[in-house]
Amino acid sequence: MHLTREEERVYDGERGWANEKCMKILVRLGELFDAKRLIPIESAHVSGVSYKTLGDAPIEYLKALASNGAETRVRATLNPNSFDEYLQSELEPSLQNKQLEILEQFERMGFTKSSTCTPYYLEKPRIDSHLAWAESSAVVYVNSVLGAWTNREGGPSALAAAIIGKTPEYGIHVPENREPQVHVKLGTRLRKDIEFGALGIHLGRILKDQIPTVEGLSGAQYDDLKQLCAAAASTGMVNMFHCEKRRGTITNTSHSVTVSSEDIAGTIKSLNTGAESKPDLVFIGCPHCSLNEIKQVAHLMDGRRVKPRTEFWVCTSSHVKETAKNCVQRIERSGGHVLAGVCTVVSWTETLGIEKIMTNSAKTAYYAPTLNKATTILATKEDCLKAALQR
Repeated sequence: MHLTREEERVYDGERGWANEKCMKILVRLGELFDAKRLIPIESAHVSGVSYKTLGDAPIEYLKALASNGAETRVRATLNPNSFDEYLQSELEPSLQNKQLEILEQFERMGFTKSSTCTPYYLEKPRIDSHLAWAESSAVVYVNSVLGAWTNREGGPSALAAAIIGKTPEYGIHVPENREPQVHVKLGTRLRKDIEFGALGIHLGRILKDQIPTVEGLSGAQYDDLKQLCAAAASTGMVNMFHCEKRRGTITNTSHSVTVSSEDIAGTIKSLNTGAESKPDLVFIGCPHCSLNEIKQVAHLMDGRRVKPRTEFWVCTSSHVKETAKNCVQRIERSGGHVLAGVCTVVSWTETLGIEKIMTNSAKTAYYAPTLNKATTILATKEDCLKAALQR
């Protein structure tokens, strides 16, 4: 892989140990995928922020980077962590301290404080701009819906890209690698949020890493597409799709598949692992809620109270929570909790005695049985509110 003279100096350690380590990660990655050069990026987004999923081993590496002059060269954001103010009092001090230690190291390197899986709500990437993002749901969303360009980075490579300000030019950064390989035709009209999530789960399973065009999404709302993107990234390696929602046309391909109403219904059924009884937690906000979704939840609650002994969480970024302050107050006056910077999937729900989770997120329904040791009920946003609220 060709390096400029300045990149060679960084690689050889002339700009310090931290920059050398990060440059060598990027070069090795580029060599593995036959990249010819490094290209500048507009922003980076790092996963592996929650102590629950990160663990102890990487903390010393983060400390070493921060102590040896590692500084972000581009706008750099972080994925959700494992708790916020509401959950803090319920967790052991040792878990809290480890999580805060991780966040401190990132802050020392110049990362923004807003932990979120929807960094595009903080600042929308420019069309055709190159990024290095590691949150899979955000990768599919910005490539497919917003028109930016990013591979599905791992946490270490996204971190290295944030420090160097560049990423190897391979994969989705190359125009010909963004071309569709399969045509997906919807044989049914999707009307509910969980149906878009189910479509994503189904496509991830059958397409693996193939890039599809999806016909039948012209009327989809952006929040629905977000659910589709998150779910597709959960079960497969889909990095993007094409649809008439953004392009206005559908590109023909030699291979096609049709998704039926039976496929959608069967996928939803497969994600329901809990009996239809009272959930311990009703959860909305995976991926993190948009401003529009916060407003919808506040409107649907309409002053009603959350049922006794039922947890109702709405997860979002601190940015959206602050912007939606009035709606947040309405939700919390009713007994709900708006959590900022945390994700239920990577939080310590099992230590809180939560064994059954009801959610409108297909991604959560897919991961919770493993990561949260909980059974799941996948239901629409409206049905989630009905289950959480007193009549």
